[in-house]
Amino acid sequence: MTHHLGRSAAWTWTDAWYKIALFMPSDGPIDIHDPRVRAAIDRYWRQNLRIMAVLLAIWAFVGLGCGILFADVLNGFHLGGFPLGFWFAQQGSIVVFVLLILVYCVLLNRLDDRHHEEIERIRRDSESA
Repeated sequence: MTHHLGRSAAWTWTDAWYKIALFMPSDGPIDIHDPRVRAAIDRYWRQNLRIMAVLLAIWAFVGLGCGILFADVLNGFHLGGFPLGFWFAQQGSIVVFVLLILVYCVLLNRLDDRHHEEIERIRRDSESA
């Protein structure tokens, strides 16, 4: 089942919780004003931001740390005939960036699945009450 948001003029943090609620894989409407739903969406965004912060920190460490700050130490080792510090500066940060995109996709798919299950559980609880 796909959901279509239409063309939105702006994406802001204030209406992000509402737009996320529209992507719920369900058959009926969801009460986005329910405190349990808002709490679930807030948890989703906090976890998403935590994942992004960790992955960006890893990328910064590899790109800046290994490619520039620790290059002299890493140049004592060789990879494919090139000094490791040079390799990180030229190729390593790009390779790590692509791998981090893959990791982000996998982690967000898992997070989305957990989030959708939680929202559906809230929906079932509110329908049975």
